[in-house]
Amino acid sequence: MVWRNAFLAVSGNERLRSFVSSSRVTRGVIDRFVAGESAVDAVRAAGELAERGIYSSVDLLGEDTAHPAQAEEITRGYLRLLERLDDAGLSGWAEVSVKATAVGLALGAEGEALAAENVGRICAAAGDVGTTVTVDMEAPDTVDATLRIATSLRDRFPWLGCVLQSYLYRTDADTAALALPKARIRLCKGAYAPDPVTGFTARRDVDASYVRSLRLLMASEAYPMVATHDPRLIDIAGTLARRYGKAPGDFEYQMLYGVRPDEQRRLADEGHKVRVYIPYGDNWYGYLARRLAERPANLMFAARSAVSRK
Repeated sequence: MVWRNAFLAVSGNERLRSFVSSSRVTRGVIDRFVAGESAVDAVRAAGELAERGIYSSVDLLGEDTAHPAQAEEITRGYLRLLERLDDAGLSGWAEVSVKATAVGLALGAEGEALAAENVGRICAAAGDVGTTVTVDMEAPDTVDATLRIATSLRDRFPWLGCVLQSYLYRTDADTAALALPKARIRLCKGAYAPDPVTGFTARRDVDASYVRSLRLLMASEAYPMVATHDPRLIDIAGTLARRYGKAPGDFEYQMLYGVRPDEQRRLADEGHKVRVYIPYGDNWYGYLARRLAERPANLMFAARSAVSRK
């Protein structure tokens, strides 16, 4: 937890960004966990995964947008990304993930309406090319608004996915409310700073919460998206799927780009649907810090990789 809190504390510190970007060791971390800075890089990564029978969810990095013009720029970036995925023949393999704060949620009293409008535009474009969208979850103070946005758009886009984070106290109730027939729900542990007022701070409690929600999702008619790299939770997901009669096509495993690629291939080779979350763009710093907070050993892994390439 000490390492986790340290990484989360610097996740918004842009002063460190230039150092992180220029260091050979930390550059290796960036290259491992972020596909690149352009849509071309993201499409290439999605194509490489598709060749191995693995699906993807592509995220144009950005959050806490500070101006409507920036929200519009990110929204248009998603529209161009969807065109590129379609042109590459990847619409059946790749969807997109969108953070509500990236497309306007944080912009004052009108932010929620703007974010809903922009997510709706992205959903319409995704539907036109035959793919789907998942609305990412962010810090605890954005959860209610993010869920309202997803719920308000589901009448038009019933395939719109949302995310639940097991480290929050509220997730048991949210899972029960959202586990509707065919609802696409990504369950993860959560990558934002823990707060004892709103969520669990001990790993065992986060894991126990994850299993409770996972059991409810597997027992329901929802479509669970099991987002974890934890071997124990992967095994539990498989056991619960069998217990409740979920076939491989009734749920999927999700992992992050650059994390446990051998496990991704193993699950796919066994016939499971596996989807990898592919981030790209120049706003990578906060994302990267949260990945290291989740698993600080990732930094040592990249350091060893950099030395081995000398």
